[in-house]
Amino acid sequence: MAKITPLSEIVERQYEEQRAKFTMGVCAGCGGGTVVQALARALDRIRISHDSLVIIKGIGCSGGESSALTYNWIESLHGRALGMATGLKLARPELTVVTMQGDGDAVAIGGNHFIHAARRNMDVTDIVVNNFIYGRTGGQYGPTTPEGAFATTARFGTIESPLDICKLAEAAEATFVARTTTYHILELIDILEKAIRHCGFSVVEVIAQCPASFGRLNPSLTGKSAPEMMKWMRDNVPRAMSDDRSKILTRGIFVDKPAPAYGDKYQKIIQMAQKGLGKNA
Repeated sequence: MAKITPLSEIVERQYEEQRAKFTMGVCAGCGGGTVVQALARALDRIRISHDSLVIIKGIGCSGGESSALTYNWIESLHGRALGMATGLKLARPELTVVTMQGDGDAVAIGGNHFIHAARRNMDVTDIVVNNFIYGRTGGQYGPTTPEGAFATTARFGTIESPLDICKLAEAAEATFVARTTTYHILELIDILEKAIRHCGFSVVEVIAQCPASFGRLNPSLTGKSAPEMMKWMRDNVPRAMSDDRSKILTRGIFVDKPAPAYGDKYQKIIQMAQKGLGKNA
C-alpha cells in the first residue's frame, strides 16, 4: 500500500522551499536586504508587472541580494551591468530596467559604463549600494573607501581620496541623482519610486552597512555592529541643505530634470532609416 504523505508534511516542505527561494546569501547585519525590501515596496507602489521589469545584477553582495525578488533578472559580468542594461533597453524599450550594483562594481571596474550610460541618458535606474568596501570579494578597499580606513589591501589605512558617486553622476549629466541610507528606509522607498518613474538615467546611491568587512576592520570609524553602523548613518549623513554639500555624504535628491531619453532618440533614427532619410556619405 502506497504511503500517504501527511498534509502537514507537504505544507512544511512547501514552506521550506519558498523560504530557501527567498533566502539571500549575505552576511548577518548586511544592509543589502533593506535595499531589496525598499525596492520591492517601491515596485509595489508603481504596480509594475513581473513580465515588464528586468533587474540586471552586478557581481558581488548587491547583485546577489536582488535574487530574492521574483522578477526577471540577468546576472552580468563584473562591472558590465549597465552595458547589458543599455543593450536590453534598446532592444526592448517597453521594459523597465533596473540595475543593482555595488560601489566597486559600478564606479571601479564599471566606471566607463556608468559615465556613458549617464551622458546618453539611458532610461535605466542604477541602484548603487555603497558599503565603502569590496565585501564579498575579500574586503579590499575600493573607490569609495574613506581615506585612512583599513581594508585587507590597506593594512596601514588607505591613502586615496574617496570618489563621490553622486557628483560623478552629475558631472556625466545623469538626469536623476540621489543619495540616502539604509537607516532612512521611508526616504529610500520614496526615492526609489521617483527614480524608477523618471524617464532617463537615474542613479540612487544607498549608503549601507557592512559589519562583516568594513565594520570589523573599522570599528572606530563607523562602529562594528550593524546597529552601530546604522546609528553612524543617522548622525553623519545629514540631509543636504540648499546647495551646501561640503560634506561628502549628504542625503537628498540632487538632480531631477527632464531630458529626452536615449532610447526615444534612437527610435527616431530607426524610423528615419526605414524611410531612407539618412544622408549619404
